[in-house]
Amino acid sequence: MTIRKVPMRTCVACTTTRPKKELVRVVRTVEGQLLLDRRGKVSGRGAYLCPSLECVEKALKSHRLERALEVPLTQELVEELRRIDEATV
Repeated sequence: MTIRKVPMRTCVACTTTRPKKELVRVVRTVEGQLLLDRRGKVSGRGAYLCPSLECVEKALKSHRLERALEVPLTQELVEELRRIDEATV
């Protein structure tokens, strides 16, 4: 039996490395649309966040998500991010 490696990702706000499934992925699609990718399968440029309001607010205040995704965030996405909590993942 082979042991599979758990994919790890880093939160853009707190820079904590956690398993990919524990983080929320925000993606900019090829068409330029911004959305939350709950399954981690959407094609495009992604950035990861811890599912806590503290990390979301830190990422928004410091514009780290905008830099990682290379586009300004939409108001709808900001509102959706602020509704994130531990139950989301």
